[in-house]
Amino acid sequence: MQARLDETLRRGGTLCIPVGTIAQAWRSSRQVRLARLLKSRDIDIAVMTPNVARSVGLLCARTGHDDVIDVHVAMCARERRHAVVTSDPDDLSRIDPGLPVIRV
Repeated sequence: MQARLDETLRRGGTLCIPVGTIAQAWRSSRQVRLARLLKSRDIDIAVMTPNVARSVGLLCARTGHDDVIDVHVAMCARERRHAVVTSDPDDLSRIDPGLPVIRV
């Protein structure tokens, strides 16, 4: 995973982490690499403002998907033309079947 991130940055790409995914990841006690990654200046943390929250809710309603974090991830990726790195690509494909997904 670290090699993929390094290569993305080396090529001038950007990384976006929706803020809710940080909360989900932090449920596990072993988050040293995530903590290090979050300190990087090369990371864009996508917050959920009230306007974004409304858009996420509308997309949840349209897709029938009940996980607002997954929907926010899909929205952020689509807006930025990013691929999503995930261990659960099926959930994201239900939201946006055309979303590029990298399974880890």
